[in-house]
Amino acid sequence: MTRPLRFDMTAVRANGVDLGIESFGREDDPLVLLIGGTTMLSWPDALCELLAAGRRRVVRYDLRDCGASTTLDPENPEYDLRDLAADAAALVEVLGAGTAHLGGVGVGGMVAQVATLEHPEAFSALTLVGTRPVAPGPVDEDLPDHDPAVMAALFSRPLPEWTDRDAVAAFAAEGAEPMGNDPEQAQATAARIWDRTPSSDPAVHQANQLGMVFSRIDCAPRWRERLGELDVPTLVVHGRADPFFPVGNGEALAVEIPAARLLVLDDMGTALRYAAAGQIAAAMLAL
Repeated sequence: MTRPLRFDMTAVRANGVDLGIESFGREDDPLVLLIGGTTMLSWPDALCELLAAGRRRVVRYDLRDCGASTTLDPENPEYDLRDLAADAAALVEVLGAGTAHLGGVGVGGMVAQVATLEHPEAFSALTLVGTRPVAPGPVDEDLPDHDPAVMAALFSRPLPEWTDRDAVAAFAAEGAEPMGNDPEQAQATAARIWDRTPSSDPAVHQANQLGMVFSRIDCAPRWRERLGELDVPTLVVHGRADPFFPVGNGEALAVEIPAARLLVLDDMGTALRYAAAGQIAAAMLAL
C-alpha cells in the first residue's frame, strides 16, 4: 500500500537524538534526504512535492537545536559537525532505506559533504546548495568570502524581539533583498519557522531563524582536501546573487568533487527560490 504524496510531520529517534522530519511521496520509492539549513523549511514545499511526483520518497529534517528536533542549549552545543553527519547516516537506517540521495543547503551543505565522506555506504547521490567546502570562520585564500558591504549593512541592524512573531517576520523580509532573496518568501518562511519553534526562549528563536549554533560547534578537522574521494553523482546548485557564500564557492565544489554538475541560477541568492523549484527538481531527479 502506498502513502499519499505528503503526510504529517513527526519526530524520529536517530543517533541518540530526536529529529523532526516531514515526508513526501511513497515509502517504497528511493529516498531523498534533505538536511535543513538549519530548519527543514530551507527546502521549499514545492521542490519537495516535485521530487515526490518524480517517484522519490522525500524526507526533510531539522538539525539539532532547531524546529522539532532535540533542542537543549543552542548557545552551548555539546555536539560537533561529525555528530550532525552521523545523524544523517543514522536517519537513513531508521527510515528503512538502504541508501539515500542526500541534499544540504547552506550550513546543511557542510553537514552533507562530511556525511557523505564519513558514511559513504549510506548515500548514493549528493546535492549541495549555496554552500562551501570549508567550515564557518576564516575562508581559504582562493575562495570568495562574505560580501563585506552587505554583511556590514545586515549586521548593523537592530535585532528584533525574537518572541514577537510579526517583528521576526518583518526582520527577515527587510534583510532578504541584500541577500538576493525574495522578501515575501523570506517573510512567510520566517513566520513558519517561528510557529515551529518549540520554546519561548529568545535564544532558541534566534537559533532557529539565523542558525547561530553553527558559529559555536567544532567543525574540525578540515574536509576540503578529501572532496576528491567522493564517488557519488553530485549536483552543485548556487545562486549568482549570493553575497554570503559567493558563487566561487560553488564553482570550487564543482571542480573538486569528481564529475560534479554545476547549476548556477542567476536570480538566486542564499535561499532556494520557489520559482526555481522545477529546474532544481529536474536536475536532482537526473542524478
